[in-house]
Amino acid sequence: MTNDTLQASREWWSQRWLDLLDSYRFKKRLERARNYSRQGNVLSIEFKGAKVLARVQGSEAEPYKVSLSLDAFSDEEWGYVIETMSHKAIFAAKLLAGEMPQNMEEAFTTNGLSLFPFTLGDVHSKCSCPDKANPCKHVGAVYYQLGDRFSEDPFVLFQLRGRTKEQIISDLRKLRSAKVKATTPETSETQTPILSTQYSVKIGAFWQYHEPLESSLVVIAPSSSETVLDVLGAIPLAKAEENVVNLTSSDVVMKYLNTIYKEVSQKAVLAAMNIGAS
Repeated sequence: MTNDTLQASREWWSQRWLDLLDSYRFKKRLERARNYSRQGNVLSIEFKGAKVLARVQGSEAEPYKVSLSLDAFSDEEWGYVIETMSHKAIFAAKLLAGEMPQNMEEAFTTNGLSLFPFTLGDVHSKCSCPDKANPCKHVGAVYYQLGDRFSEDPFVLFQLRGRTKEQIISDLRKLRSAKVKATTPETSETQTPILSTQYSVKIGAFWQYHEPLESSLVVIAPSSSETVLDVLGAIPLAKAEENVVNLTSSDVVMKYLNTIYKEVSQKAVLAAMNIGAS
């Protein structure tokens, strides 16, 4: 497999990490490090907090001990980053799916931080080998292995900056839950049921414009046979166990949203007609 093919198959965040090492000017040392990584010389990699500890088999019988770390962000800095993440639903959705959003770095740069190190000097590494150069081929081999780890689990990169997957997801959920509660209006309207009381929508919340409308601007048009739901198609939900009416979870949601859509449209038309008649 060529280098171009390998790069194309890697996730962008993994390749971004490896590009930094590939910018190192001592190419022969990099080639030896790459070979060590491919040949299985990296015997183990474990994370101790935000630090990476590894054992790399070199020319000696005893494996060399390698440590690698980045500067971890403070609790306050992470608080700003996660607050920024919480403003975009796509960030939470992608991260929950184990993917790194394409513009994830914005959440860090907006707060004056960088998720990735700028130079190799920003990567703190040590090796027990006698080679005085840093990074040596043993450190380089671990660096390459981390690129593969990042591809499998992008949260590893966050861990090097001081936050685990569980902490990030938990903080995101708390913030987004608080935002939803803060923006949900209080209403005593009767809720429309959907096979289960777990799913309900307050119809009154769809039409709350209390300012007078300019009657000359009101246009009442017949409802189109094709709605936004028709254009979007079925919601890609996993199939639930079939119930008594043989409906999947996607069928149930689509049927319910169609009902809501028609009711809201009718309320809008009635409100417009009342204004126009006054």
